[in-house]
Amino acid sequence: MAIKSSTDDYAFWVRLAAIFSTSTAFILVVIKLYAWLVTDSSAMLASTTDSILDLFASIMSIVILRFALAPADKEHSFGHGKAESLAGLVQASFVLGSAILLIFSGVSRLLNPQAIVHGEVAIWVTIISIVLTLILVVFQRYVIKRTGSIIISGDALHYQSDLFLNLGVLAAIILSQGIWLQADGVFTILVALYLVFGAGQIMVQSVSQLMDSELSDEELSQIKTIVLKHKQALGIHELRTRQSGVQKFIQFHLELSDNLSLLEAHSIGDEIEAEICQVLAPCEVFIHQDPSSVVQSEQSK
Repeated sequence: MAIKSSTDDYAFWVRLAAIFSTSTAFILVVIKLYAWLVTDSSAMLASTTDSILDLFASIMSIVILRFALAPADKEHSFGHGKAESLAGLVQASFVLGSAILLIFSGVSRLLNPQAIVHGEVAIWVTIISIVLTLILVVFQRYVIKRTGSIIISGDALHYQSDLFLNLGVLAAIILSQGIWLQADGVFTILVALYLVFGAGQIMVQSVSQLMDSELSDEELSQIKTIVLKHKQALGIHELRTRQSGVQKFIQFHLELSDNLSLLEAHSIGDEIEAEICQVLAPCEVFIHQDPSSVVQSEQSK
């Protein structure tokens, strides 16, 4: 037996976050491209390149979400949630690609430092970028807290790094005005290293879901507590869990008294399923009811 929890709320917030990030990325690309053409700053070029990759990744997120949020069908009876984990891997790859570009650009400017021209244009564009990015990151954090979405977590990584990148660009532009010419390259390389670290975290999380890792210890403990607190539940064994996108899948054997009727056993299972889904929604719960004597017999073998 199984109980499904609605994913409408999850789908709404994740789609809204994806559209918001795409719109913001487009604006950032346009204004940063203009600033780079005017200033010829290495840090600004790196920032522009990063925003272009962010825009491409955000557009891809919207496309992949159409598959990840699609309901289960005949060919995919467990849904399409793993498309989200695949998207997380692809996004992490974009982040790594962006980091490599930043490193090359930063090293080049570090070896051949030069003063930034029309620095005031770059300063104002960078300040605007920081404000827009900060608004987006705050909203993404709200969505992640509400949904736990991997794909939005991956997207948020881009824009969190953009905050550091933009602050670095701002500092580099100011310092490169005859104070420290190498600042343009140094800040670019530092942000690139931060991107590499963040991309690694997203990859680990995505691979974990693709490999059907168990739910967290806290969630496993919640499941056992819910089951065992039912007055007619005698025990639980063979608990298995996994997660596909937002959807959690939980299955276990429920130990019950031999004297219960099939109808009573079914009713107890329904009560336990409903409480688990209330705590860990959205999820599907599969329960196999075992008479206690059968369990004892199997354990004695």
